[in-house]
Amino acid sequence: SLITGFNINPVIATEEAIMKSINQQYGVTDLVEVEETVKDISAQDFGNMDFEDDMDEEIALDKLKEMVDEAPIVRVVNLIISQAINDKASDIHIEPEAKSVRVRYRVDGVLHDVMSPPKHIQAPMVSRIKIMANMDIAERRVPQDGKIHLTHDGREFDLRVSTVPTVHGEKTVMRILDKSSVMLGLNKLGFAQDNLELWESIVEKPYGMLLVTGPTGSGKSTTLYSCLNKLNAGDKNITTCEDPVEYQIQGINQVQTNNKAGLTFASALKSFLRQDPDIIMVGEIRDGETAKIAVEAALTGHLVLSTLHTNDSTGAISRLVEMKVEPFLVASSLIGVLAQRLARCICPNCKESFTPPVEAVRKFGMAMFGDTDIQFYKGRGCDHCKMTGYRGRSGIHEVFQPSDRTRQLILNRSSATEIRQAAIEEGMKTMQDDGLRKTLNGVTTMEECLRVVYIEGGE
Repeated sequence: SLITGFNINPVIATEEAIMKSINQQYGVTDLVEVEETVKDISAQDFGNMDFEDDMDEEIALDKLKEMVDEAPIVRVVNLIISQAINDKASDIHIEPEAKSVRVRYRVDGVLHDVMSPPKHIQAPMVSRIKIMANMDIAERRVPQDGKIHLTHDGREFDLRVSTVPTVHGEKTVMRILDKSSVMLGLNKLGFAQDNLELWESIVEKPYGMLLVTGPTGSGKSTTLYSCLNKLNAGDKNITTCEDPVEYQIQGINQVQTNNKAGLTFASALKSFLRQDPDIIMVGEIRDGETAKIAVEAALTGHLVLSTLHTNDSTGAISRLVEMKVEPFLVASSLIGVLAQRLARCICPNCKESFTPPVEAVRKFGMAMFGDTDIQFYKGRGCDHCKMTGYRGRSGIHEVFQPSDRTRQLILNRSSATEIRQAAIEEGMKTMQDDGLRKTLNGVTTMEECLRVVYIEGGE
């Protein structure tokens, strides 16, 4: 009762009743409609979808093609997608199991179970999605990729579809791309005011290379698109090379890589330099050739934006040097690096303060506060956040702007640790600093900050 804020009354119920109640309260709000629709689909209608030979497969495939266009399956798939959009999910996972199908949504970076349809609708569900994504429903033995474009409540969405064969059938993942979210300004990404002003000053420079770093799913692409929106004033020639093009922006020339045709990041960059560009965005620097061309472009009067996978901002320098880019080129071209993570925000509807135990404060690297009472915040859990205590996400940032001192360290081939220490001494706010600040300000929780950012100095 201390955790939930409610009186606990023990009751006895069957497992089926408990799971149904959980799904109704915290899962898909249209789950009842999905369940009613599933009842309309008889298992006998689909026969056995575990194919033993070519003849059985051909017969079953013909039957499958007839069924995937019928109303019940269409309705089930539409409900799963529409509810994911309503729940602001970033991904839909449809995972086959031995006797059922597991459907999960990734909301605010965390996967949640939402429903478990019967096994006999697995094949028609996947086939319906593959038809929508212009994929081959006859091919179930190799991975496939596709794309769905749809409109929901007047908003446009793209769904990137991926299927992979597993021992229990095809696993399907749909990445939901909200085309309106790309129009976010930098001030909507959770920047602290000092970091925002510093990053905007870097983005507005006429030439040089700026990088956004972080793991997969940390919001790097969204940040780059927000930078491009800020720069897209109509008087610049902006060209991007992406894999794939996630969002289409009016006024920007966007190119999608095609490795089979020989259109790689490196070859596209070479071509861009003959297109009189002002600003170039490269989706990701993956190899030494791309890195060298990007650096050369930055040194010849172009603003170059890209991403790297590093743990922190100064780690980008070591990564470029590892790619055989000469330190003097890195020092001359690099104008800024933004390292970021995404942390879940405390639900504003059930937010409450509390005083953490001293042990937790020490673990959080805040021993400098001693035994002073510190007010932290958490979400109690409510209908708005589906009892999770979290709603939405905010960025945790670290902005590194090379100074004369740090450029000299780069030239001297100093380690990333030495460069980082020098930057901190010059006033750089680390991700740990930003995470602590957002925790004390009630944006996120102590646990969430520890989950996404390593806290130095903690026990």
